Amino acid sequence: MGSRAAANLPEHIAIVMDGNGRWAKARALPRRLGHRQGAENMRNIIEACLDLGIRYLTLYAFSTENWKRPAAEVDYLMGLPGQFYERERHLLHKHQVRVVIIGDLETVPAATREVIMQMESETTDYRALTVFLAFNYGARAELAMAAERLAKKWQAGEIKKITEADVANALYTGGYPDPDLVIRCGNEMRLSNFLLWQSAYAELYFSQKLWPDFSKRDLVQAVEDFARRGRRFGGIDNISNEPRREER
Repeated sequence: MGSRAAANLPEHIAIVMDGNGRWAKARALPRRLGHRQGAENMRNIIEACLDLGIRYLTLYAFSTENWKRPAAEVDYLMGLPGQFYERERHLLHKHQVRVVIIGDLETVPAATREVIMQMESETTDYRALTVFLAFNYGARAELAMAAERLAKKWQAGEIKKITEADVANALYTGGYPDPDLVIRCGNEMRLSNFLLWQSAYAELYFSQKLWPDFSKRDLVQAVEDFARRGRRFGGIDNISNEPRREER
């Protein structure tokens, strides 16, 4: 990376990990093998973020819409968090990577929920890199949840006016910085119900690479592209950093 890119690193990168099924189809493989390859690629990108000095990484692992897929595929996807933690536990602990889950775990199978919560609790004190794992996550559902939380506070008399800060703090990501850079893999150009509120001022980067093929080099290219952009947040002069909420 050039010196300018290094000086303008995004603090928070969020990635839509799309293309696992198409990767497998192109190789005449079962879709589940594409998902397995995609899960294994998470390690490469986590290591790349550690090397680059990225502080926050969000990975879109399972959406609220993914329940519509065939039952056998959903069952396989439910087992991936356990496979990931068994395979990468040493990496997370060695490099002090914290895992934070965003999404609704109430409807997730108990075994999956247990390993996800274990992964979160066992890494809670780490700060070298925070990985938000979006599992059973949907941005519209998140906003509906935030509205319900705020309505209860309103009824209880705890708040009299709902501000943008109130909404932000009622989300799964309350207290954490919004993404600076959102990367969508798989040659698709949409957000797919991902961090809609949080991505209001994020820079968007669309990669033609399918997620299993998305490498550290591809990530570096995205970061370098980010560094060349001027971020004004609705103003006139370039601003390098948006005001941050305090980390919790």
